[in-house]
Amino acid sequence: MTRRAVILLIALLSTSCTGSLFKVKPVTNLPPLPPNTRSADAGGVTIRVAPLLTDEESQDLFEANLPLSGVLPVRVELAFQSGLPVEVKRARFRLRDSQNREWKLLSAKSAASRILKANGVFLYNPHSRKQFEKEFGAYAVDLKTPLSSGDTRRQGFLFFQTPDKSAVRSGEQLTLTVERLPQPATIKIN
Repeated sequence: MTRRAVILLIALLSTSCTGSLFKVKPVTNLPPLPPNTRSADAGGVTIRVAPLLTDEESQDLFEANLPLSGVLPVRVELAFQSGLPVEVKRARFRLRDSQNREWKLLSAKSAASRILKANGVFLYNPHSRKQFEKEFGAYAVDLKTPLSSGDTRRQGFLFFQTPDKSAVRSGEQLTLTVERLPQPATIKIN
């Protein structure tokens, strides 16, 4: 390869990847939870789970088909009822399928890595990856800050990986269990 071709290749790579790797919609575009959400009380905290996103909704929101990547975004809302502040960082969210296999809870950063790997994205500008991780991570539910009367509702996504890292199959019967809150809670998602 000639020197000129190498310089041209470097210039193309550096200018074409200055934005985010995927065009994630801003969080402000997230619609309110639909009325057909399922909920459970966990002793001072109500947990609501929205119906699962379709492949098209996932593609529209994240410009990536998360279920095809083996990542399932589960939209949850935590609603503080009353009493003492609740430490949600101690909470453990477990997702099980009809075969009683546990799905792995991923951080937003790990989910982003899984999406890149599943889509075969290996060459990119490091700034573009950080931008994607930041935009994608803005959708994750905040589990670090305690819930209190000053913060009555918090919503976002929990990201789970299929047990065998394969694509999410439609029609899968899933159950979300939340532990280490004042009371455990179980919600059948679909």
